[in-house]
Amino acid sequence: MTAEIIDITREPQRAISAASRVLHEGLPVAIPTETVYGLAADATRADAISRIYETKGRPQFNPLICHVCDIEMAERYAVFDPVSRQLAETFWPGPLTIVLPLKKDSAIHPLATAGLETVGLRCPEGYASDLIRAFDRPLAAPSANTSGKISPTSARHVMDDLGAKLELIIDGGASPVGVESTIVRVDPDTGTILLLRPGGLAAADIARAAGRDLKRRAGPAAIIEAPGMLASHYAPGAAVRLDALSIEPGEALIRFGAAPVEGMEAAAIVLDLSPSSDLAQAAANLFEYLKRADASGAARIAVTPIPNEGLGEAINDRLARAAAPRDGEE
Repeated sequence: MTAEIIDITREPQRAISAASRVLHEGLPVAIPTETVYGLAADATRADAISRIYETKGRPQFNPLICHVCDIEMAERYAVFDPVSRQLAETFWPGPLTIVLPLKKDSAIHPLATAGLETVGLRCPEGYASDLIRAFDRPLAAPSANTSGKISPTSARHVMDDLGAKLELIIDGGASPVGVESTIVRVDPDTGTILLLRPGGLAAADIARAAGRDLKRRAGPAAIIEAPGMLASHYAPGAAVRLDALSIEPGEALIRFGAAPVEGMEAAAIVLDLSPSSDLAQAAANLFEYLKRADASGAARIAVTPIPNEGLGEAINDRLARAAAPRDGEE
């Protein structure tokens, strides 16, 4: 089997009807979102969710984000506190996932939440939201890639990785944000906002809208309560070396801001996330450039320092997970 690709700019109605048909069959569909491409399936069906895990090779203790078309749909399945609702009203649709308590009668299947009593909900922009509205059920949709590998930001990335396992890929062009959503959870008693994963919405923007600073974890989480919290994640085949100031011969180089790097003339490939030091551009290019560096054949990818502010926090989070020891490594 090789996946069919439908371009939403050429066949927008067929892209909705074909995806809805596949979803009703309990099969996953790769869909574009503003963050990355997602592997979407009916969040209320155990068989559909199991096929996501099977396709990705994903550990079932890692929960899935469930996508809704608006706040009203979210309220069918989860309970909003005042701060969470304010965040949803401010930033949805957009790259923000909010972890909320499940309603007691929620139809979202426990496989999607990894058995937790909470669910991460997000309202995406554009095609994904239109599809969810037409389907009239939430879609569980982790990134459309083999688990732990680099997230896809184009239909071509999905085809190269999972094309033989899927029936349908919807092509919406390059993902404009380029990194996954920011994930937060609000303590309903205190209103404290906990940043579980930095992402495509800067933490400073959330703090500004909420009128309070976000709390960050001091160290690795003991419990996986949201996607993207595994220590090793978003990993290319090559090893990743961070904060590189010089290059060893044959390494692939990913730099930022046109920074000169000692020895770069001996690099296998040189890629610049943003020559103008634009963090939004760097975020949009991150996964594509990791894939290009990996495809160069270099055994190691060296990445120069990136400012840890704004979207730089999300970029550095993904790079740290890409560089973390893999299974069987120390």
